[in-house]
Amino acid sequence: MSEQQVSEGLRNPDLGLEAMGLSKWSTARFNLTAPLLYEHAIRNGEAVITAGGALKADTGKHTGRSPLDKFIVRDATTEETIWWGGNQPMEPAAFERLRADMLAHAQGMDLFVQDLYGGADPAHRLTTRVVTEKAWHSLFIRTMLLRPEAEALDSFAPEMTIIDLPSFQADPARHSCRSETVIACDFTRKIVLIAGTHYAGEMKKSVFSMLNFLLPADGVMPMHCSANVDESGRVALFFGLSGTGKTTLSADPERMLIGDDEHGWGPNGVFNFEGGCYAKTINLSAEAEPEIYATTGRFGTVLENVALDPLTREPDFNDASRTQNTRCAYPIDYIPNALLSGQSGQPTNVVMLTCDAFGVLPPLSKMSPDQAMYHFLSGYTAKVAGTEIGVTEPEATFSTCFGAPFMPRHPSVYGDLLRKLIAEHNVQCWLVNTGWSGGAHGTGARMPIKATRRLLHAALDGELDDATFVTDPFFGLAVPTAVEGVDPSILQPRETWANTQAYDEQAQKLAAMFATNFAVYEPYVADAVKQAAPVFLEAAE
Repeated sequence: MSEQQVSEGLRNPDLGLEAMGLSKWSTARFNLTAPLLYEHAIRNGEAVITAGGALKADTGKHTGRSPLDKFIVRDATTEETIWWGGNQPMEPAAFERLRADMLAHAQGMDLFVQDLYGGADPAHRLTTRVVTEKAWHSLFIRTMLLRPEAEALDSFAPEMTIIDLPSFQADPARHSCRSETVIACDFTRKIVLIAGTHYAGEMKKSVFSMLNFLLPADGVMPMHCSANVDESGRVALFFGLSGTGKTTLSADPERMLIGDDEHGWGPNGVFNFEGGCYAKTINLSAEAEPEIYATTGRFGTVLENVALDPLTREPDFNDASRTQNTRCAYPIDYIPNALLSGQSGQPTNVVMLTCDAFGVLPPLSKMSPDQAMYHFLSGYTAKVAGTEIGVTEPEATFSTCFGAPFMPRHPSVYGDLLRKLIAEHNVQCWLVNTGWSGGAHGTGARMPIKATRRLLHAALDGELDDATFVTDPFFGLAVPTAVEGVDPSILQPRETWANTQAYDEQAQKLAAMFATNFAVYEPYVADAVKQAAPVFLEAAE
């Protein structure tokens, strides 16, 4: 190491940046804590402090992930194991050129390094080193992943490495990518390269993608879901795409939060991949989501793209001028009832959330294991008018396994694992519609969150074990006829529409979308899954 190079902080002295191929950096700062990272971020002009003490940063032109710029190295390990129908390949030589050019770009930089864990279960955790050029990125990933005890850093040996250099611009011709932005994953060597984007979520999703590739081989189901547990040890999993209420509904004051986004389900039960939460803040309020709202005014929380009053530095969570995807990242212990171990037992309930803007799905329905696999592989929700440019009426969105961009293997691998675990542990499965009732978006009304919470508690607490159910005429799902504390008129969606013929037409339209979307998975699933919802497939025809 030359005289100009300096390494600071707690670290394994035998595994410096040289082991990663980095050389000639200026200063490498290892495992800095939040106060120190605040100081560097502010000194470098990367971020500002809000009135409540959070650190607020902007992510530039990328206010969300860049899925079209994500690539996986195609080699002997991945050739037959990656779902190439849903993932983009990169040749090993192109990855090597990208890696060499990024390492050269890092020369002379001040770098921030965090040594962290992905996965609370020691039997399945992934030791991960993250190198960033931005201090606020280092704080973000330190918040989102699990932090080893200080004494463990002396011998920390990373299996996975992430290098995140937003200032590096990729060359599509030289690096075989699409643009100056690239997220390149080498699953064989467990290296991820991120360039040309300041969006911090790319780092955490890279760890998730790596675990999604590695864990199924060990019989562990990686899941894009939140999880909580009650005082009796009954664990619930919540699957759902953005906007369905996954984070909101899992942050329940009457249950312990295991985690809000990414988990594994294996022989030892459910375990969180992370040590933090990453919640959307658009229209966030203290009344509707008090626990999440409280985190936004605490030191150590990172706010992304949130508008601030220029004088008071108070956040305005109703301001979507930058993006609808405003976010906050905070340590999980900022939620008062968080389960800090990040581990619990086997699930008793699986909940799949959808925001049905067509207004035809029941607010709560019970699924068989085959129906659960069907809806898991479908991963349905809907966009509504006004949320994106060009969306003028409800638009169906299907993201297989409720997280297609992070699923390296074929969706059937995850679906089969889920169905096996559901059957093995006799898990109850529920489909919950947090969307519209009494008509589609623009005519009907959004399902009241109070009603959704009551329905969920009835399902999770066992109140519905002896309830009477009827079969939904289109979707073949079992719908309770009555739930204490809920207006029975909203339980059967057809009865909430003023025009039942219009409901039938809308239901058939959505059923046809399901059938068209699922056609690609039919060759990979058992007949029982294909026939899991025969009524609504016939209606679609």
